[in-house]
Amino acid sequence: MSCKVFIDGRHGTTGLEIDARLSGRAGIEILSIPEAELRDPAARAIRLNEADIVFLCLPDAAARESAALIRPDNARTRVLDPSTAHRTHPDWVYGLPELDGGQRERIKEARRVTVPGCHASGFILLTRPLVAAGLLPTDYPVSASSITGYSGGGMDMIATYETSNPLPDTMQSPRVYALGLTHKHLPEMQKVTGLAEPPLFTPIVGNFKQGMTVMVPLFPRLLPKRLLPADIEAFYREYYAGETFIKVMSADSLEASDSGFLPATACNGTNRVEIFVFGNKEQILLAARFDNLGKGASGAAIQCMNIMLGVDETTGLAA
Repeated sequence: MSCKVFIDGRHGTTGLEIDARLSGRAGIEILSIPEAELRDPAARAIRLNEADIVFLCLPDAAARESAALIRPDNARTRVLDPSTAHRTHPDWVYGLPELDGGQRERIKEARRVTVPGCHASGFILLTRPLVAAGLLPTDYPVSASSITGYSGGGMDMIATYETSNPLPDTMQSPRVYALGLTHKHLPEMQKVTGLAEPPLFTPIVGNFKQGMTVMVPLFPRLLPKRLLPADIEAFYREYYAGETFIKVMSADSLEASDSGFLPATACNGTNRVEIFVFGNKEQILLAARFDNLGKGASGAAIQCMNIMLGVDETTGLAA
């Protein structure tokens, strides 16, 4: 039986990735509309309401408008929204299957699923298990940093990096941004982890297209139970046991060391997240490495779609 899919915002970064991943996949029919009608609400409403699965690869306001075009009596169309528009909305299920033991079932039954933000995905996978287990207090002064490839900035940033010749000196080095400390991923980072306050979050964009590493430092002396890096690594191994796309890595493994460096690009082209725990008895650094266009965007959306359709969730995705 064919599943009709409509990608609203098909020509954006995430839309193009989803289209490429689904094109040619057996059992998937991708619906489209003429380019001249892309901004016509009536034309889009027809596709939105005849699709089995809709991806809202749009800016937040446009994603809300498209969701509103789906008729209230439409019991057929199920929606996945990779935008920020609905990530803390109580009526939308958070699309992170590895969140806890019941999240897959929630996603499977949902009519509306919000796909996590890229930075938020790494942060939540690192911190929520610790909070839920009482190992990280909800009032801990959490900070995080994240370095990402420039594709995370969308088509405009991609064009700026790839068409500037020569690339300005100011863009050749990594660049810290969101210096007002109000990054759009913060609400979900706080809500989904259960933290009492949002983390102090510092995102960084680098001169490479894709790949991401999210890092969270911890001071064992401030934790309820004094933990060593090996303790947290063992905890993660148990928590994520059986997860196809979450790999807990040994800090002293060859994969981790790479001559003492941790490159952000090692998971590119996959839906894999690699988790590392570095440090000593006084300081610990948690790190999650993944593809910001994979598990950080289109890969996560397709994983959720697979669960909603009742097919193997790894279909079309590389671990």
